[in-house]
Amino acid sequence: MRATVIDCYIDEPGSLGVPPFIHPGVRAVYGALVDAGCDTSYVTIDDIRQGMHLDNADVYVVMAGCAVPGRYIRAMPASAKEVLSLARTLPGIKVLGGPAALEKMDWSSAFDVIGKKDAASASFDLVRKGWGTDRWRTVSEWERWLLKGAECVMQHPDHPQPLIAEIETYRGCVRYRSGGCSFCIEPLKGEPEFRDAGSIIEEVARLHELGVRNFRLGAQTCFISYKAHMDGTDRPRPNPQEVERLLSGISSVRPDVLHLDNANPAIIAQWPDEARMVLESIAEHCTSGNVLALGLESADPVVREANNLNASAEETMQAVRMINEVGGERGPNGLPKVLPGINFIVGLDGERKESLLHNMRFLKGVMSEGLLLRRINIRQVIGIRRQFRQNLTHGEFLKFKEWVRQEVDHVMLERMLPRGTLLKGIYTELKEGKVTFGRQIGTYPILVGFEHPVEMSRLYDAKVTGWGFRSITAVEWPLSINRCHISAIEALPGVGRKRAMRVFRARPFKGPEDFVASFDDVELGRYLLDYVTFDRL
Repeated sequence: MRATVIDCYIDEPGSLGVPPFIHPGVRAVYGALVDAGCDTSYVTIDDIRQGMHLDNADVYVVMAGCAVPGRYIRAMPASAKEVLSLARTLPGIKVLGGPAALEKMDWSSAFDVIGKKDAASASFDLVRKGWGTDRWRTVSEWERWLLKGAECVMQHPDHPQPLIAEIETYRGCVRYRSGGCSFCIEPLKGEPEFRDAGSIIEEVARLHELGVRNFRLGAQTCFISYKAHMDGTDRPRPNPQEVERLLSGISSVRPDVLHLDNANPAIIAQWPDEARMVLESIAEHCTSGNVLALGLESADPVVREANNLNASAEETMQAVRMINEVGGERGPNGLPKVLPGINFIVGLDGERKESLLHNMRFLKGVMSEGLLLRRINIRQVIGIRRQFRQNLTHGEFLKFKEWVRQEVDHVMLERMLPRGTLLKGIYTELKEGKVTFGRQIGTYPILVGFEHPVEMSRLYDAKVTGWGFRSITAVEWPLSINRCHISAIEALPGVGRKRAMRVFRARPFKGPEDFVASFDDVELGRYLLDYVTFDRL
């Protein structure tokens, strides 16, 4: 039997699958089909958009859906309309998986099986038993299918670089007894099922053998709670020894990038000693530029109570302080080792105009203490678990978002990346006019704009020259002042077009003295010596 997995790029709150990421659910489906005895192939929606002819298969599994649509640089997930249109052209039996399967729309005209719980187990049972079941995979199936599915990375367009393999550590939520946050579906999966550290390390090692060099441990509600001592409460005690075993084992595989995602700030505040040990393991074994996204969601105590949210504003502030203290040191790639992010959701029950003021007051407190936030994610609630009545207007949401971008994000970028900071490994992805944009490979990368010619799909080191609201500008490093394009000189801080012309005409320079002498502002010339090198022509 022939099977084809079509990756339409999944995007979920804690699990990424839009390039450069490949989602673990996609790999598990591929592995389940292989395990069921299928001759299995993998294609992406971009392959199809570019005219790839699909070979006839007996089974097609379409993995699609964006639970939290974001801003995409060069790869766009398939829309519901595109998924429907695609499915109607496919022969054979069709299975739908991913967040799209949970959307409130009728897929029955286009798909034979809807994998609401787990597309991998539905696909496996379809091939083996003749019908698709709606169940969660067992832990043994989970491990087996991820190993068997690893080989599909070879067919991903971003393989080997800048591909990032998203790795699952567990499913479910430690707060499942209380129902967890009102908007989240993870607590509905029941008691957490933790993967064994040895199995995760084995999967990473297999992917590494296949050429993958970048990994993110996502797809979990709280990394600090990995293999926590489950005691029936919403705040189980962390297990630093198991986290150390996991991270040190993955680190021994020697990945280029090892990053994480979510953390519950209430766990950090409740168990500061254990949490500090976990954070120290993260800082030691993961690569720099890491982000722990903290699910505050709202700093308003009324909203927190109405939606059974994770943590109070003060508990979240304690977590922000601790992560800054443990992970604030600058690492080899130019970014701090690990910093906190903050997630806000607008549109929850009990929300009022004062709620946004609570959020603003929290962020002002972070800034007044000189703390860093690597990322502030603001989104409107999506009614997947249930519907929410909106008490704020869309304009009020946008006004709050704009305030954060102008008053907080810009300040954080300036503090975190002063002019002259060397950032390593920026992968160029997009060209708009005369500006080429790139990002470091990793979790929630900062957008870097080069205002001088650089090649696409290459890795560059660069020095920071300025800041936008959520992006920076930079020039290539090392920058040979005797060989570079005039636009690179113009892009240096304080130079501009007229000075760039003067410097350009004065080339070649024998050394720093000649270079400084070409400036009408000697202090500026001396300052820019940190940006340039002097190769002899």
